[in-house]
Amino acid sequence: MSKKENQRENGPPQGVSRRGFLQSLGLTAAAAIPASGIIGDATPLVAAEEKASEGPGPVPVELWVNGKTVRLELEPRVTLLDALRDHLHLGKPEYVDLTGSKRVCDRGSCGACTILVDGKPVYACTMLAVTAQGSKIETIEGLSADGELTPLQEKFLHHDGLMCGFCTPGFVMAATALLRENPTPTRNEIRDALDGNICRCGTQPRVLEAVEAAAGTSKGRR
Repeated sequence: MSKKENQRENGPPQGVSRRGFLQSLGLTAAAAIPASGIIGDATPLVAAEEKASEGPGPVPVELWVNGKTVRLELEPRVTLLDALRDHLHLGKPEYVDLTGSKRVCDRGSCGACTILVDGKPVYACTMLAVTAQGSKIETIEGLSADGELTPLQEKFLHHDGLMCGFCTPGFVMAATALLRENPTPTRNEIRDALDGNICRCGTQPRVLEAVEAAAGTSKGRR
């Protein structure tokens, strides 16, 4: 009689078989699991995740933008750029869209979101809206009175100081701050003042010419 036939007729041999050993391990492990079917208590982890998702809700924020006071309800984490672009017009038809300040790098390295805060050029993506309360905020939309371009904006057009135009508002705002503080800057002073603004189209030379022409320090390119 073969071994298999003997096992079928007389049952398994004495001792612990491989199957029995594995079954005993499974029963031992099952006995260690609580009736809930969860190994350990996950309540602290769930509570920690819920707590991490909590944060301060919207708070009243009052901004002075382009000579007008605007009142918003913003979470403290909202940047000034987001407030101007995404929150200013929501449900408030008396406010205009201020989307001239562009979001590009969103980390304060390209200058496309440059605005003026108390006359100084600022990356709007790096400043919280709540911290801008009480300050004078100027955007590209606030420079033109009744649709009339400023001399600097006209020079940008005349000297082709823009290509796709996406970065142009930031350049105009930075140059505006420069000319208000230093009406007759040198080429190096203009370059230094615009060092924080990047044009990926490569039109910086014409931007410099436009600012020089606006300052009257050079005839620039005709």
